[in-house]
Amino acid sequence: MIFNWFKIFIYHLKQSKLFSFLNVLGLSIGISGVIFAILYWNNEHAYNQWNPEKENVYQVLNKIGRTGDTWATSSIPFGNTCKATIPEIEQICFLNVWYDQSVIKYQNKKVIDKKITVTDNNFFDFYPFPIIKGAKKDILKEKNSVAISEKQAKLLFGSEDPIGKSITYKDQPFTVKAVYHIMQPSSIEPNFVFGGIVREDDINQWGNFNYGLMIKTKKDAAINVVLKKMHNVNFVNRTLKDAKESGQTVEQYVKENGEIKIILDQLKTSYLHGTKSSGSSSPEGKGNLQLLYIMAGLSLLILILSLVNYINLATASAIKRAKEVGVRKIVGASKKQIITQFIFETAIIVTLAILFALAIVELSLPFYNAFLKKNLTINGGEFYLQLILIFGLVIILAGIFPAVYISNFETLKVLKGNFSRSKSGIWIRNSMLIFQFGIAAFFIIGALIVNSQVEYMMNKDLGFSGNQIIRIPFNYQDFGTKLQKYKTTKQEIFKIPGVDEVSTFAGTFGNSTNSSSGFTHNGVFVQPRNVEMDFGFLEMMKIKIVEGRDLSPKFASDTIDNWLINETLAKTLGLKNPINTIISSGWGNEKGNMKFKIVGVVKDFHITGLQDKVPPMVFINNRTLKWNNFQNVYVKVSPNNLTETLEKLKLYWEKNVNPDYPFDYEFVNKGFAKTYEEQVKQKNLFFILNLVVIIIAIFGLFALASFSMERRLKEIAIRKTLGAETDVLLKELSKQYIVFCVIGFGIGIIPAYILLQKWLEDFAFRIGISPVPFGIALISLLFLTLLIVLTKAFQVTKIDVLKYLKYE
Repeated sequence: MIFNWFKIFIYHLKQSKLFSFLNVLGLSIGISGVIFAILYWNNEHAYNQWNPEKENVYQVLNKIGRTGDTWATSSIPFGNTCKATIPEIEQICFLNVWYDQSVIKYQNKKVIDKKITVTDNNFFDFYPFPIIKGAKKDILKEKNSVAISEKQAKLLFGSEDPIGKSITYKDQPFTVKAVYHIMQPSSIEPNFVFGGIVREDDINQWGNFNYGLMIKTKKDAAINVVLKKMHNVNFVNRTLKDAKESGQTVEQYVKENGEIKIILDQLKTSYLHGTKSSGSSSPEGKGNLQLLYIMAGLSLLILILSLVNYINLATASAIKRAKEVGVRKIVGASKKQIITQFIFETAIIVTLAILFALAIVELSLPFYNAFLKKNLTINGGEFYLQLILIFGLVIILAGIFPAVYISNFETLKVLKGNFSRSKSGIWIRNSMLIFQFGIAAFFIIGALIVNSQVEYMMNKDLGFSGNQIIRIPFNYQDFGTKLQKYKTTKQEIFKIPGVDEVSTFAGTFGNSTNSSSGFTHNGVFVQPRNVEMDFGFLEMMKIKIVEGRDLSPKFASDTIDNWLINETLAKTLGLKNPINTIISSGWGNEKGNMKFKIVGVVKDFHITGLQDKVPPMVFINNRTLKWNNFQNVYVKVSPNNLTETLEKLKLYWEKNVNPDYPFDYEFVNKGFAKTYEEQVKQKNLFFILNLVVIIIAIFGLFALASFSMERRLKEIAIRKTLGAETDVLLKELSKQYIVFCVIGFGIGIIPAYILLQKWLEDFAFRIGISPVPFGIALISLLFLTLLIVLTKAFQVTKIDVLKYLKYE
């Protein structure tokens, strides 16, 4: 019986090659989209799942007072006090929440590694990577100890046993205690783990938020209880103490300065669902939950579109098989057998579609990985189980309705030959066609609005000009002489032809500044970003002064107690005439709290991406505090002979600044463009999916229009005999599709508006949703509909009238 069904399937496949191909291709495109989404979904949800401690380990974050900023760093005394006073906490671990990039030396070898972390001695109790060689416990207990990943151990030591060998990091010797295997994916995947993160000077500094903090709770601990006790530690040791020192009641102090709120993110879910922080919160970054949901949602929509397409084509083409069904019923076939036969045929088509989909995914995976910056592969038991589930669901969703529809054909009506003119199932096919138009409208509108937002971000005036300005990392390790070394470097590279200007500041365009400090003025607490800069920095970047003057070497006080503020800070503090206002800063020296006079107001500019508001800022000269925490030198180069200029900069840098590091640079504009990299991805994603949706919709519309018009060939012949003109016939054949297009568009615009409005809420600077993209979407849909329908309609109006009327 099954062999007979297979022969019938092959026969009909040959009879309708085009529509069979469209069926398989449409389903394979829909299934491949879901496979892509599943691969990404599985990878994003796999972070830290290998870790046996994932349910008991939490990252500690701090929401700071009235600023609302969330920091992924804590102070040493806070962590130590929590460990000492909260019995539910088993261990704590301090660690960097970013990777360091530095030179690692062994004998005559050196490598520049970008995944170095410095941690507490018990790091491997929190991230228990398998130990391949060396100590299994207390790996970093001894001073100047390091553990190395398996891959880097082979690179640095070759066939030598690395255990006990000495390597150099930042001019300090470290002894290799263990070699470990990195488990992926993980929130931290370091190549080198150095111990000894805690500095003696910070042990009693409650205000020094420089350390990432992880806690491990006992297995039976209630996390809400732990969180409450941690808040109490903070209240007793910080809020209560600071209120007393300022001579205020706790209520007054909290009202004026706010209170720090502790947040605990469980390691199991922190990658995707962790709290968003100001700056880095994890060395491997956070997952993009929004992009994940977008990809999952859009791929499901495309699969639904493919299924609707298939069902439409299957029910329409079923009319050609009506007599076959009637005859089978006459000779004794039951309704159940007919349903089973057509589900069997659907299963063959779905199998072919899945094979095509896997081929599409395999061929496209390198581009997909480049798009996501991932290394996804088609493997794993979980993926194949999901593939089987997709196979079953698609068969059920695509096969049952057409099979039941066909099995319900009335035998007598079929065998009389009248069924081809029956209106059975037409309303369902028309409803599905309207649904297809709705999905197509959603995608076109979405692509246009996302594209408009990205274009707005790319073209918006940022308040600075990075044209022809390059950022060069200043890898100089001696902080005591760093400023002097910078001055010497500046003087020397000014002599290179093609170098127009040189300056620096403690930060990076796109990533904010390297520090911030809080202070209170006139009862208003603010936490501005600190911009430590060289003279001439604002002028070089074409950042405007809207009031007062810039800092200048002409005024000695500009390196002592003068500063600039930006417009946002002036508004926040309510300063109508800010020039010459004296403000007590958040910094102190041996004389007490340092006071600064405002000598200028800087026009707001974007130091971070357009997703964020412009933060309040203070600007001081880099000689004022001498923190020396600048990490880059900014050089304006002439576009003439640029290659030669860069080559001379390279020669000077590698010889005089730090010979261990290769010369590296990045144009400022290109660096800032990374802030909207995710949105460019989403724009490209919408563009690709738009093409897919339009192609599937065109397949469906073409096939359905073809079936519909072929059923009306005799009607067209009669109309032509009675004198109907071609333009009248074209209008008659196409008008219903125009109506369906408009109804579908009306359905699609509602979810499009709601969801895209939600998407735009993530941007502090955004476009408004205008009627333009909706108008373009409607015109595009109408154009495509008319193009397809009129092409087919024109073809059928040229039929031979005698061929269809000779037996009438």
